[in-house]
Amino acid sequence: MYEWIGTAWNALPEPLRDPVALAIPAFALLLAIEWIAAAKLEDGSRGSYSARDARASLSMGLVSIATTTAWKALALVGYTAIYVYVAPWHLPADAWYTWLILILGVDLLFYGYHRIAHRTRLIWATHQAHHSSEYFNFAAALRQKWNNSGEVIMWLPLPLLGMPPWMVFVGFSINLVYQFWVHTERIDRLPRPFEFVFNTPSHHRVHHGRDPQYLDKNYGGILIIWDRLFGTYAEEIERPNYGLTKPVDTFNIWTLQTHEYRNIARDVAASRSWKERVGYLVGPPGWTPAGPRERATADSD
Repeated sequence: MYEWIGTAWNALPEPLRDPVALAIPAFALLLAIEWIAAAKLEDGSRGSYSARDARASLSMGLVSIATTTAWKALALVGYTAIYVYVAPWHLPADAWYTWLILILGVDLLFYGYHRIAHRTRLIWATHQAHHSSEYFNFAAALRQKWNNSGEVIMWLPLPLLGMPPWMVFVGFSINLVYQFWVHTERIDRLPRPFEFVFNTPSHHRVHHGRDPQYLDKNYGGILIIWDRLFGTYAEEIERPNYGLTKPVDTFNIWTLQTHEYRNIARDVAASRSWKERVGYLVGPPGWTPAGPRERATADSD
């Protein structure tokens, strides 16, 4: 069976060997269905679309395809060197347990990176663009960041443990594809056993909420178990308000991607000591020398 899968995979053109590329037709179909459904809502409040907001999300997603490819090409060099010269063993790509380790390992590392991204301002600057939409729909799922450097570093343990580099990229793509469908208000609660183990639209609506009770919660990608284990889980009690705690009020995709870097540069330039400079870089969003303030931006993936 594994040989058949490998043969079929290798028969695909190189650009299509990414699960994200294979899923694009499904993304487009689901987005169209949701958009049509939203247009028929009487109040337009749940799952609704703004044409300008959706265009900004789709544009950022298209650019992210190119930037992610560039980051992966760079990472491939490092991962291959680690896999060939440093890894103490090489896991077989045709073994079921390798794929299990891959999926669980990528998801746990994604949880760790995602949590760091929300609590470290310099990394938050790369991630906040995904949370900048005040709508929660399939278009917002495609509002991806352009700087994947943090994730590239976070995946390093996988080739170090003997995971073939190409599998690392496939594993992350699978994780990303799964997360598309949780960006919707059209799906309510699912059966409790599923909600207990897996990330769902209800859990992810909490993550994208800018309400105080929802900030920095539900970081999981595929599994919500990590949040339950590490104390970052929150139940959806009422419909969240989405977006950043301090809205950017623009649909310019360059501004959406870069405004927080400019804010950091401004704060660092105005700092009076190295302690303050470091605090503005690695402290949580909203950090000031005098103590916490209203968060400059708020997240959700």
